[in-house]
Amino acid sequence: MKDDALLSPVQSPLLASRAGSAIRHGYFTRQGGISDGIYRGLNVGLGSRDERVRVEENRARVSGWFGAAPQKLATVNQVHSPDALIVDASYDGSRPQADALVTATPGLVIGVLSADCGPVLFADAEAGVIGAAHAGWKGALTGVLESTIEAMISLGARRAHIAACLGPSISRRNYEVGSEFVERFLEKDSSYAAFFTPSPREGHAMFDLPALTIRRLTEAGVTAENLDICTYADEERFFSYRRTTHRSEPDYGRQISAISIREA
Repeated sequence: MKDDALLSPVQSPLLASRAGSAIRHGYFTRQGGISDGIYRGLNVGLGSRDERVRVEENRARVSGWFGAAPQKLATVNQVHSPDALIVDASYDGSRPQADALVTATPGLVIGVLSADCGPVLFADAEAGVIGAAHAGWKGALTGVLESTIEAMISLGARRAHIAACLGPSISRRNYEVGSEFVERFLEKDSSYAAFFTPSPREGHAMFDLPALTIRRLTEAGVTAENLDICTYADEERFFSYRRTTHRSEPDYGRQISAISIREA
């Protein structure tokens, strides 16, 4: 059995129905990788302290699942920004600072890493344009989703034809925040109060990042869905930064969500 056959990415019903066979995507889990210890499974985080050779093999398995060479897997150095970059056949393997990638180049695999933040994959199958965005609270609040959509439109996508799916991310029931965090959102838009519910701890609230993400996507004019899978709660399949923090572990792995246009 090929190593990449061991991978078990989650699929988006929306993207699968809209894109058909022209576009392939996957929200990859921990299954199918060679890392061990706290990084057990498919850790693709080059920024983690996992052994580099293991991370590179895990990334090669992801690109192999798409039928692409390792150098065709494009990712960025994520910094919780609103920035989206366009990549094409000239992609050289670099990882510039940004939090989203967009392409119209068949055979190039674009992906974002996550460990609680929201991975969002985009596709306009008619135009042959795809996108991938890393949307944590800061990116979602400052516009990374909208930046991705605008970059897709610049390559010929049509807003009404874009489908977007939020993959595995931390859920409201496991995302407790402080009062200053809440105030930051209310200063931006008082209606964002709807994304916070009382916490058992005084002065804290539970934050619904997935709901904010879906609202921003729909308000941007695209069709969107949420897979409703919590990374914190599902340790067998997903890495979680917050779970690692609560356990005082020294580091954590990252999973990848990726998408590619099939070559003719």
